[in-house]
Amino acid sequence: MSTPWIGRPVPRVEDDRLLRGNGRYVDDIDLPGAAEAAVLRSPHAHARIESVDVTAALEAPGVLAVWTGTDVAHLAPLLNKEELRTPPRLAELLDPRVAMTPMPLLATDKVLYVGQPVAIVFADSRYLAEDALELVDVRYAPLPVLVDPDRALDDDAPLLHDDLPDNTAVAVAAQVGDPDAAFAAAHTVISEEFQAHRYVASPIETRAVAARTDPYSGELTVWSNTQTPHRVRESIATTLGLDAESVRVIATDVGGGFGQKGILYVEEMLIPYAAGKLGRPVVWREDRNENLTAASHAREQLHRIELAADAGGTILAVRDRITVNFGAYNMTGLVVPYNSLCHLLGPYRIPNVDIDVVGVLTNTAFATPYRGAGRPETVFAMERAMDRLAAKLGMEPAELRARNLIGPGDMPYTTGLVDRSGNPQSYDSGDFPELLRRARAKVHRPAEEREGKRVGVGYAMYIEATGLGPFETARIDIAPSGRVKLAIGAPSQGQGHRTSMAQIAADALGVPLDVIDVVGGDTSATPFGVGTIASRALVNAGNATHRAGRLVREKALDAAARRLDVPAVELTLTDGVFTTKQPDGPTLTLAELAGRAPLPGTPEPTDGRHGTELSETVHFRPPGFAVASGAHAAVVEVDERTGELEILQYVVVHDAGVIVNPLIAEGQVTGGIAQGIGGALYEEMIYGPDGQPRTGTYMDYLVPTSSEIPDLDMDEIHSPSPMNDLGVKGLGEGGAIAPQAVLANAVEDALRPFGVVVRRGPLSPSRIRDLLRDAPAATR
Repeated sequence: MSTPWIGRPVPRVEDDRLLRGNGRYVDDIDLPGAAEAAVLRSPHAHARIESVDVTAALEAPGVLAVWTGTDVAHLAPLLNKEELRTPPRLAELLDPRVAMTPMPLLATDKVLYVGQPVAIVFADSRYLAEDALELVDVRYAPLPVLVDPDRALDDDAPLLHDDLPDNTAVAVAAQVGDPDAAFAAAHTVISEEFQAHRYVASPIETRAVAARTDPYSGELTVWSNTQTPHRVRESIATTLGLDAESVRVIATDVGGGFGQKGILYVEEMLIPYAAGKLGRPVVWREDRNENLTAASHAREQLHRIELAADAGGTILAVRDRITVNFGAYNMTGLVVPYNSLCHLLGPYRIPNVDIDVVGVLTNTAFATPYRGAGRPETVFAMERAMDRLAAKLGMEPAELRARNLIGPGDMPYTTGLVDRSGNPQSYDSGDFPELLRRARAKVHRPAEEREGKRVGVGYAMYIEATGLGPFETARIDIAPSGRVKLAIGAPSQGQGHRTSMAQIAADALGVPLDVIDVVGGDTSATPFGVGTIASRALVNAGNATHRAGRLVREKALDAAARRLDVPAVELTLTDGVFTTKQPDGPTLTLAELAGRAPLPGTPEPTDGRHGTELSETVHFRPPGFAVASGAHAAVVEVDERTGELEILQYVVVHDAGVIVNPLIAEGQVTGGIAQGIGGALYEEMIYGPDGQPRTGTYMDYLVPTSSEIPDLDMDEIHSPSPMNDLGVKGLGEGGAIAPQAVLANAVEDALRPFGVVVRRGPLSPSRIRDLLRDAPAATR
């Protein structure tokens, strides 16, 4: 028997093509005669539109059409219906409030944030379209601007959406036990405010859409760097009044998604509509300023959190009041707020819980999930609170954590909360104490500090519910050549699906890896699918692939048995070859089986399960969440004169169940940590009180390069998930969850002699200097 492919560190098969410049991104799609689009965006954060005059723009060279809100008012406004849907059981138990705020494809009456689309120009080139934008004359009447979520909740705050009673987008609360009694009886209580600041996914490749209507078949083909092609297809079909079967969406190579490309945008409706109206292909590409200011933002939350503990450090209760800045529109409903709510407890045993979350509408760009999706924010609050509690108790922060961790013998562990599906929240497997033990053992604090430098150590732990449903699709077909085509509904944005999914299929089928071709994100290849979001692809598409492969293998063994005239139980399929258990028995290759018609007179089964077509389609529906987890530790050195921070050591120990490909897993964790460090130390989207973004270019918005990311000291444990056949858990987001918290804890530890308390990031040199200047024990 050959060595299983699952678990092997196979180099990514897609890298050779990409590194040679043979990627196929939206910008590489050759559409002869394509028109190009440019979007006119609001310069105001809040204003009424008094008039729009496009006369001069229409007369500009090369201009084909100029549309305003009036021209597309007959089309349905954009609504991310699947993201906004509240599972019935969750609605029944918690009765959350979720306000619907449909977004017009182009603004008509008023604009609600800087960057909102007001008009769109189509021309022979992007240059000509951009020139024409300057000729569109829009008259605005400015309105009061809200950028502070607390102010937006005031009774006298101006309304963003006139059909809503207030500026609340989402409200949900949950309680476990008797938190009031626990706080009243506690030995020690800490109360803090921690803010997760706003920043942006900022993928290397900005958003892009191309569309063409086939004049012969009438089929509309859309190329998009989306993470959810099936949802894009359904929304286009609904918006344009088409049958979904006549719309094909292809997720091309994607230069980074990170959640920002996992939702629907108005441009994904406008460009396909234009292709039909103009009778020629249409392409739109977002520039960097648009991406930073008008694509979705993330992370901004305020946590007013309290912890109660006994004298020995056992946590008795937590209370948190969470305010989430949704921006101008409610695009994804409970996704981020509820992720924050049900991940707040992390790996800790906390019997009494009181959490209240409110999402607020403000005159800023709309916020949606970004790698981690509500978990980095809530982990920042909880792990900072843990360190503040440890300080008040006079305990080592790592020891406080160790005393409150749920043990492996408690698995599966129910928290008393309900998960996003509305079922009792359960941690399926894990060994949290071992994660922390390994992290602590790896930490090496320098024996001496250099003059003017302060060294600190920080810890942070997290859990992540992965494998979000409702389903994912995989289809396997054996071609007459013996090659295997695997089509999955989940596209890749760098996760290495063409390698890891092929490894799963190779084991399930019993074929070599190099005969498998993986197609992801093409709605014609898999008519049904969800997408690559929420750390779900490996769990859902992977297990769908595994099951489809096993079914095809069973069919193939049955067909081979009939071809060789031996019982199926006597056959094995290894490396694409059927052999019998007898040493000198007959053999048959999969290609020989697939490439030949049934022998004349051979009776065919009639049970519907073992026909001659070697293909299967499986829709895998996860029965629950597979909970991944991790412990991070950091040793930092802070220059007390300049505020400059250096990461001396970064430790991560993670648990994602069975690892399909260790190389890819390490890359995923490393990438997540790099983005987390970016948010912790560098990146921030800043708005002025007038709602104007102040960090709209890379001159102002700092993104770390590889030189700013330290070498990682990485380790892992494996707690297979009982929630799926493969025992896997998602890990694409895990690395991004803890860096903000662990680095804040390390900096506070370093600056403890000065009485510094870190309540927000990014921890830039200027912010660290401000913390030192304003600290109670400051001597400068």
